[in-house]
Amino acid sequence: MAIEVRQVHPQFVAKVTGVELSTTLTAETVAALNDAINRYAVLIFPDQRLDDDRLLALGRLFGDVEPPRNHRVELRLKHAELADISNLDSRNQLRARDDHRRLDSLGNRLWHSDASFREVPGALSMLFAHVVPPVGGETEFADLRAAYDALPADMQARIDDLVAEHSIFYSRGQLGHTEYTEAERAALPSVFHPLVRIHPGSKRKTLYMGAHASHIVGWRMPEGRLLLRDLMEHATQREFVHRHEWRVGDLVIWDNRCTLHRGRPYDDATHPRDLRRVTTKDYARVPEHVA
Repeated sequence: MAIEVRQVHPQFVAKVTGVELSTTLTAETVAALNDAINRYAVLIFPDQRLDDDRLLALGRLFGDVEPPRNHRVELRLKHAELADISNLDSRNQLRARDDHRRLDSLGNRLWHSDASFREVPGALSMLFAHVVPPVGGETEFADLRAAYDALPADMQARIDDLVAEHSIFYSRGQLGHTEYTEAERAALPSVFHPLVRIHPGSKRKTLYMGAHASHIVGWRMPEGRLLLRDLMEHATQREFVHRHEWRVGDLVIWDNRCTLHRGRPYDDATHPRDLRRVTTKDYARVPEHVA
């Protein structure tokens, strides 16, 4: 069966059929999927069969894999390179409401770009659904290229050369969760990224921000944060957003260099949600800036 790519949102997002990701993909297939990612930014592959080995192998076809923050946790998954996007502990039991990992993961409900708090941030993320709750737990995506294009010309000129500081502890602090050790904070210091980037694949200009973006370098803190808030409100208008309702066997690939995403609420005290993610490194980012 030939690969079929069907756009499902006016701005971005496509559903891909005719490819079984658990098999060995040819170089031509990988190239075709990369082209689709550059065009649509988010690809949905229904009815896939991926164990942890196959998911990690799939990620490695698209780049070097960035291990997640696996602090203070006994690994539940086979590979440390996989991010455990679940509400389960190492015994596959539901996490308690006051569990540190649960509270930390609530930050994923804020609009963000994976690993923008790292010097080498995330490029592509690939999230596979093993177990989904009966209600809720969707993931929303926002197209930052279309959002940039829709800005007035004077605003584009105003922000094109700005730099934002990013920190994982800033995003978690927005929800009031600040219980991190000095060692954890030292391991992930703040980093600096341009507020506007040129996407390396599509060559389109795109915003680059999210919950990890604390403030604008060189601006007064309140003014910079107000600008980031205004841009976030603009970029997450419904015309730029797609909501994905998960089904078991869905694999979704998204491009962190030009999208934001967030998880939606569900009853995590009652229902398990088990998704697993691999993220590649964004070596195409521009050189670091110094505050």
